[in-house]
Amino acid sequence: MINYTIRRLLSAIPTLIIVAVMVFFLIRCVPGNPALTMLSDDATVEEIAAMEAKMGLDQPVPVQFVKWVGNAVRGDFGSSIYYDEPAMGVVMSRLESTWMLVIMAMFFSILIGVPLGITAAVHRNGLLDKMCMVLSMIGISMPGFWLALNLVILFAIKVPIFPAVGYAYISEGGLVKSMRYLLLPAIALGLQRSASLARVTRSSMLDVLNSDYIRTARSKGLRERAVVYVHALKNAMNQIITQLGISIAHLLGGAIVMENVFNIPGLGRLAFDSIVRRDYPVIQAHILYVAFIYVIVNLVVDLLYKFFDPRIEYK
Repeated sequence: MINYTIRRLLSAIPTLIIVAVMVFFLIRCVPGNPALTMLSDDATVEEIAAMEAKMGLDQPVPVQFVKWVGNAVRGDFGSSIYYDEPAMGVVMSRLESTWMLVIMAMFFSILIGVPLGITAAVHRNGLLDKMCMVLSMIGISMPGFWLALNLVILFAIKVPIFPAVGYAYISEGGLVKSMRYLLLPAIALGLQRSASLARVTRSSMLDVLNSDYIRTARSKGLRERAVVYVHALKNAMNQIITQLGISIAHLLGGAIVMENVFNIPGLGRLAFDSIVRRDYPVIQAHILYVAFIYVIVNLVVDLLYKFFDPRIEYK
């Protein structure tokens, strides 16, 4: 397994290189001049040229790329045009709120989606099955921002239990206070993923519950709870784990919307603002970081397959 892990990590290098090349050139196809964004609309041609020279944008794009790659290999992803700080440092400073949001949203999606899918599978074609699938369809169909706004109106304005916007860092107010700020966006984000997770769980559980060894377990007199949660769920976990890995990607994407709706200073908000400001170094550092996270998540998902199904061999 160690050799497999090392090979997977090494195979991630070409992926990150391709992502870096595509991001570097595609960003520069976006209309707009970063130098003009930093200056006022009435800036003179000389002022714009001076700002472009300061940013290194006066050089040909291939030359900019070669310099950027040379610096990136040494861990230098350039300085933010807007913040005038190391780009990767700016990205790292926004990690706490985003990962707190993703972890909480994942918790809600598992807490709701997996039991819903198991219940639907156990009561296949029954009333509970139909009710669970209707709920999951509603969850998939609801736009995240619409659900978020309704939660704000209900629990932050009409019944002011939770904060409507903002975020308190753990170092400033503690973990509980940080979680209070993220509870509403986490619920809005997690409910959508729980709907997809419920459908995948139901499908995977139905495949397992129809297996011969499940009928054998029941014929031996095992309690139904043990059959479902010990034997069936464990063997259905591979598809569920795959969906959880996909969910992390969706949650990181959905965080962009939630962080803008709730004014949370996270990676999603940073990416949105950086695109508006044409802050090339931050955009590139952000996308490379997210791509690296996707690679790690896929690796963890593959390794978890072995834990739940020892028959799997890594080659």
